[in-house]
Amino acid sequence: MKRSFSVFGIIILLACGLAVFFYLKERIEDKELKKIIERLSADSRVAEVVVTDVQYDPKTRKNFTTIKFLEYDAKLNPLPAKYFTFSGNTIQFQALVIRFDDFLVKKGHPLKGKSAYLFMKAFMLTDGGAEVFPITKIDEVPQGYKVAKAKNSFEERLWKRFWEYALSPQKASGVGVKNAQIEAPGTRFIPGMIYTLKIEHDGGLRIDAKPIKRQF
Repeated sequence: MKRSFSVFGIIILLACGLAVFFYLKERIEDKELKKIIERLSADSRVAEVVVTDVQYDPKTRKNFTTIKFLEYDAKLNPLPAKYFTFSGNTIQFQALVIRFDDFLVKKGHPLKGKSAYLFMKAFMLTDGGAEVFPITKIDEVPQGYKVAKAKNSFEERLWKRFWEYALSPQKASGVGVKNAQIEAPGTRFIPGMIYTLKIEHDGGLRIDAKPIKRQF
């Protein structure tokens, strides 16, 4: 009889231990996911673009335009610049824009109403299709948004969850995502101007342009 109670007690302890383990694991993942969302949340400037070079090609009779794309995180820290060259200057930026409703709550500051965004590609439509340069691929950890001290496999799993929430309406509604949609604002880019991509409070992206007055 005592042996039976002893075995039963061990089983209870193991069950409790597993429950605590999975609870803590979930808490840790949620904490790291909050860091990701905090980095993505923004309601102002998100990127700037300038034309760095225009070259005429006599063979194709086209002006090839090179732009510098400088993205900012939610704290307005610049990410590594990217350069793209197109056979024209009417260029668009495709982005995934997500509106949250109490999806995650960071310590003392609710994220409700703020939008998250991820630039996915820069492209230009042509008669033959499109010229496309990838910025962020689906299911990957975006450059510049890595969480410090997080292991690669652990962080990849978190981002997989993020993409699932963003792209699946059923999962999105279950975690408080109001809506997730693809937007592709664009304009004609010319030298001497600085183009600022901004995300509005309601989640829309827009492009503002003004003459360059500072070193970019």
